[in-house]
Amino acid sequence: MTPKDVVTAFWNAMATNDFVAASKWLSPDFQGYWPQSRELITGRDNFAAVNTAYPAAGLWRFDVQSVLAEGDQVVTDVAITDGQMRARAITFHTVADGLITHQREYWPDDFPAPEWRAQWVTVSA
Repeated sequence: MTPKDVVTAFWNAMATNDFVAASKWLSPDFQGYWPQSRELITGRDNFAAVNTAYPAAGLWRFDVQSVLAEGDQVVTDVAITDGQMRARAITFHTVADGLITHQREYWPDDFPAPEWRAQWVTVSA
């Protein structure tokens, strides 16, 4: 499988909401970093545990918006919702030997468009 195939399979597994199964796409020494909170997730078990315990209003849905790959590096833009909360995750994946070894994941917050730009932009739904 190509690195892009591995990451696509990972997101497909995440969509089942079986985070233990999804973690099988991670290397045993996996490291996932969330820069905004400065949290480092080390290992498959911790990845599965934090995602299983994450508070949710319902099942998580993952809609992959784009996937860009070059060599062992893959970047994804994924829309995520539990039916109430909506977010985007921009994730930088490193793949080696058919497994994801590292992720750096950004969760940007939505914000209203500033009024001063209104004459130049259109706000989409």
